[in-house]
Amino acid sequence: MEEKTIRVSLCVIALNEEENITRLLDNIRAQDYDHSETEIVLVDSGSKDKTKEIMTAFAQEENGFANVLVLDNPKRIQASGWNVAITNSTGELIIRVDAHAIIPANFVSENVACIDSGEDVCGGRRVNVINGDSKAKKVLLMAENSMFGSGVATYRNSDKKQYVKTVAHACYKREVFEKVGLFNESLLRSEDNEMHYRIRQSGYKICMSDRIYSEYQTRATLKGMLKQKWGNGKWIGITSVRKTPSIFSLYHFVPCIFALAAVVCLILFGISFIPQVPWWLCLPFVCGVGLYLLIDVLLTLKSCKDYKEGIGLLCLPFLFPMLHFAYGLGTLWGLTIALFVKVDKQAATMEKDNEDLQNAQEDNK
Repeated sequence: MEEKTIRVSLCVIALNEEENITRLLDNIRAQDYDHSETEIVLVDSGSKDKTKEIMTAFAQEENGFANVLVLDNPKRIQASGWNVAITNSTGELIIRVDAHAIIPANFVSENVACIDSGEDVCGGRRVNVINGDSKAKKVLLMAENSMFGSGVATYRNSDKKQYVKTVAHACYKREVFEKVGLFNESLLRSEDNEMHYRIRQSGYKICMSDRIYSEYQTRATLKGMLKQKWGNGKWIGITSVRKTPSIFSLYHFVPCIFALAAVVCLILFGISFIPQVPWWLCLPFVCGVGLYLLIDVLLTLKSCKDYKEGIGLLCLPFLFPMLHFAYGLGTLWGLTIALFVKVDKQAATMEKDNEDLQNAQEDNK
């Protein structure tokens, strides 16, 4: 009996991505999975550049795909874009790929093979890359790929097959969304963490396969990277209060704890200079700074050794704390907004954040 081919919907959401979408569409053309069983769903979130034109041109090609849809995302946020893609797709499997991604030719086929082995949701390792070879960009890439700079998420740092809390560029059986529901459109970021939490709570497992691999174009400027960390941290704080902290792993809150501890220790250090106040109040600050600097230096040396790039010795010891404070203070601000700011003002804040995301492409040029 002839083996049945699984119908796949490969979905991409984009906003002002003309510099990246062409490369991703080239990757999609090169997929070795049967094009006649592959549906491509491209969703534009109101781009002001040529993103939608590039999508439309791709849809008009004779590329052998079963169907190519070009859709609009009127709400413009990431979660609503994925919901547009899911509700308009027809595949048995739905694969989510970010517009900044780079995928190998076997990306779809390896995801299908993993699901076909008995999994319901899967993904693989995602490695950060950067466009260009300038020293400044390479230092940013070194920071982003370091566990000290970007966290210890399994999909960033492991290539072993295992069950995990979340993956990037995931593949889902359609039945998962039919049971769990769509992405939460009240979340500007961290919508994938919240979705994967609901998936796990519904009894499904998320498999990270050692055979699935993708790359992601990281922020190319310091300003863009700091804004990204601040925004990510902020929405972890907001989501934790609106939903539950259980959505996230402990490492998501480490920068917040670090920032809070640094402020407290600095206050104690200042108080220790007041007459009649015990001098040893400065010890938490001195010990904390000493321990942090030791870790900072050691992991800087590791990154420089891994990349064989000496300029990191001058930059990374300062870049790491900047990223940690941006992320940690962002989380504290998000917690503050969610706990103490009225709902209507939270909505205004979300709208402002959405505008920042829409202009984020400028930070990558």
